[in-house]
Amino acid sequence: MKPRLYVPRLTALLLAVALPVSAPAFVVNISSAGGTAVYLRVGDGDAGTFQNNNLTSSTGKTLVSLTVPAATLGSGVNLPMTSNATRAGSSYENFAFCNVPAEVYIGGFYRRSGSTTRVATLVATAPANLTTAGGTTIPSSQISWTSSGIGDTGAQPVPAGSFNGTGAQQTLASFNVNTWRESCLRFTYGNDVFPAAGVYNGTVTFTLITP
Repeated sequence: MKPRLYVPRLTALLLAVALPVSAPAFVVNISSAGGTAVYLRVGDGDAGTFQNNNLTSSTGKTLVSLTVPAATLGSGVNLPMTSNATRAGSSYENFAFCNVPAEVYIGGFYRRSGSTTRVATLVATAPANLTTAGGTTIPSSQISWTSSGIGDTGAQPVPAGSFNGTGAQQTLASFNVNTWRESCLRFTYGNDVFPAAGVYNGTVTFTLITP
């Protein structure tokens, strides 16, 4: 592992598409002292850290977007998306963990005293489609992501995946009680469809659900 010395939380991610040093992943045990708490950050979040005991709530949203060149529209070649994220540092101790703006940070913890078996569940709820103001759509399943972290080589606590395109909640990861877990997500547009020109938007909500 690289050297690195509250109630369910909701965080939103905006998606937009405009057309024409080896170490394992970072998972650490934390003390159960301090009572039951849940924390989840997606994107920039607040400026506090767990080690400094100054984490605070944040209601900001992170925009992930790309513009598809007309010449490559519907080519089936995956296209990288970028975000407006500016904070690369971990909320654990501010280690520079993500390559922003290409990656979006996601991390947090579930804490509960006197318990070693409970597990919180990270879920995402994405709309079935990204939609223009005129009502044309692109399936949200066209959006996928890889997962990594600077200095990491092991399996990520928040693994790679894609939105299910159904509008239904989907499970992304499990957060064992009294552990801190974090990853950096790099989003990609599949570019497998031929939609009309326009700006397509959707909002994804990430939730860390406790038992």
